[in-house]
Amino acid sequence: MTPSLPADFVIPQGGDPRARIALVLHGGGGPQTVTPIVEHLAASFHTLAPTHPGWNGTPRPDDIDSVAALATAYLDRLLSDSARDAVLIGSSIGGWIALEMAIQAAADDRYAGLIGAVVDIDGVGAVVDGEPIVDFFALDARGLAEVAWHDPERGYMDPAGFTDQQRAMQQSNAKTMAVIAGREMSDPSLLSRMRTIDAPTLIMFGESDGVVTPAYGRAVSEAIPRAEFADVPAAGHLPHLENPEATWAILDAFLTGSRR
Repeated sequence: MTPSLPADFVIPQGGDPRARIALVLHGGGGPQTVTPIVEHLAASFHTLAPTHPGWNGTPRPDDIDSVAALATAYLDRLLSDSARDAVLIGSSIGGWIALEMAIQAAADDRYAGLIGAVVDIDGVGAVVDGEPIVDFFALDARGLAEVAWHDPERGYMDPAGFTDQQRAMQQSNAKTMAVIAGREMSDPSLLSRMRTIDAPTLIMFGESDGVVTPAYGRAVSEAIPRAEFADVPAAGHLPHLENPEATWAILDAFLTGSRR
């Protein structure tokens, strides 16, 4: 049985509905972490910014139990909406979902013409020799800020200041992430399967990312035939939050060149 999104699954939309679609996929931190990307793209794209099933208290069907399953569900949603030449933009785990969508689309004629470009921002998922993914689940708040941010003080969120509701939401999101991405946040087959991706692809990494390093990102870009790599200065795992101006300059130049 093909994995599917909940029947009442609503995807927030922005921008001009007649414009090119940009599907923006968040990482483990939730949809708020990609809000600046959505807002930036809304001026020239029709943005779709779903909250992945299971995040922020949303229901998760039992068959959405992996990145591959979620990728299939999103592809089928785009197909049912008659999307064409869509841009997939993912951050962290969202980058992994975007790459998996591109791999699946390249292998199935039903999705021909559906995906026009892929942007992976500090994405996890691949296994790269000598460049391990940091064990996110073993980090406390201070440790996460140290590896994920160029300026750790800017990224640190003191758990003592969380409400009970915020703390419960964070714990629930972490459990969902463990189900979807696994505790190692990787798929040993992903890197070798990337060679089938036929869409123009941008792999963009913050130069100070310690969750997955720029060297990891370069290895991913080298595995994809039509990929290019760019690093963002003075930024860590979420360059669109730490250095948006540099991020937009790279992103906009790529998207302009990817138009059919």
